[in-house]
Amino acid sequence: MAYLQEVKNLERWCQENNLLLNVSKTKELIVDFSTKQERSYQPLNICGTPVERVDSFRYLGVHITQDLSWSCHINTLVKKAQQCLYHLRRLRDFKLPSQVLKTFYTCTIKSVLTGSITSWFGNSTMQDRRALQRVVRSAKRTIHT
Repeated sequence: MAYLQEVKNLERWCQENNLLLNVSKTKELIVDFSTKQERSYQPLNICGTPVERVDSFRYLGVHITQDLSWSCHINTLVKKAQQCLYHLRRLRDFKLPSQVLKTFYTCTIKSVLTGSITSWFGNSTMQDRRALQRVVRSAKRTIHT
């Protein structure tokens, strides 16, 4: 296949330029939307070492799955934001001014929910968007009570 040849070309280029590929940190994620029956793919080897094939992978903080569904990533974001919501509620219980709570929200929850948003929000499902919106509404209620 063409991608195997490209990997060989990359391997050769790295050797020519005295660069090392860390195969233990390398993962193979196959994204294939062809309607044909299941294809079998040859195992990928770099420098004679097999590369691990995975169904999902975290790259630059974004969870990418083989079907390019963003639910795994959004669920992770929602969990992390809910942990921050707990701290927001604790701060509210200490009777901090709403401006301090808003600043905390912006610095923690909002930054978690909007990180790399341009790469995944456009293809997120309505269910995923509702989960994100629930976190935002909960934070808003916490700040304004």
